[in-house]
Amino acid sequence: MSPLAQLFDRAFQPLAAAVAAKRIPGGVLGLVGGNGERITRAIGSAQLVPKVRPMTVETWFDLASLTKVIFTTPRILALAQDGIIDLDASLISLLPDLRQYDANAWERKVTFRQCLGHQTPFPAVEPIYTYGRDRELLRAFILQREWRARDPVYSDINFILLGFAMERLSGKSIRAMEPGPGFAWFAEPDAAAATEDCTWRHRVLSGEVHDDNCSALQGAGHAGLFGTAASVLDFAWGLLDGTGASERLIALMREPLSATRTHGWERPYQGWSGGALCGPGTIGHTGFTGTGLWIDFDKGKAWTLLTNRIHPTRHFDSGIVQLRQAVGDLINGAQ
Repeated sequence: MSPLAQLFDRAFQPLAAAVAAKRIPGGVLGLVGGNGERITRAIGSAQLVPKVRPMTVETWFDLASLTKVIFTTPRILALAQDGIIDLDASLISLLPDLRQYDANAWERKVTFRQCLGHQTPFPAVEPIYTYGRDRELLRAFILQREWRARDPVYSDINFILLGFAMERLSGKSIRAMEPGPGFAWFAEPDAAAATEDCTWRHRVLSGEVHDDNCSALQGAGHAGLFGTAASVLDFAWGLLDGTGASERLIALMREPLSATRTHGWERPYQGWSGGALCGPGTIGHTGFTGTGLWIDFDKGKAWTLLTNRIHPTRHFDSGIVQLRQAVGDLINGAQ
């Protein structure tokens, strides 16, 4: 057994324990390292209600906020690299109608870089979907709303606006854009990990986006991407071996913007999702549905933990925070 395989076996144990304890229905762990050696393993169920389906390594997952780092961040950084946008320019360079009725509104001063680093005063959570299901009306609402400024926090609004900017520039909706190799905006229901029994849409969701705002907007920059463990690991390995992005783009993804964030990604801090043993060369991100990806550039390895922890409901303590940290610590050498 290779050293990577031995490492994987240890790191898989917390996931197996969480499934056995019925904290989560199922999950897939994937690890890539060395010269591209990779291991993936599935456990548990992809769906429990209204029918039971097994989890497999080919199961498609609603990646939720991994959309921010796998789809939106690389494209915004590529636009900057090509000189099409200036990261330190205001969003109004592409969205001139943002708060267009107040030339002095703080929203008109927000930059692309601030959105990537979640350094804006937008709220952490906003139930945009409760204002209707008309995608164009909701876009206008987001652009014209007088948002109440507060201390900067992680906010989906940042990436919703970045998505709007991409739509304006390309003339295409998010869902009309190519999602990237191995990714999609939907999945076959019987091939996907089920998420929530949605109280708004009145059905168990599988293969359609869980995020309520993304659903109402019919595609957005903060959520909506679907993929398998293999496609997530392919993306990660492309960053590790340099074939998936330019050296400059990778450097920006790693460049600190704050104590906790880079351009788009998180970096290690006390209590972060990757565990206590991650080195400074690691970046990572998580998704609300129970997904996560961490990339260690110093050690040349990456791991993804994909679960359906909100199936059939989010209103349950799945222990996902502790599970992610336990897996990360074992990946990074805790005995």
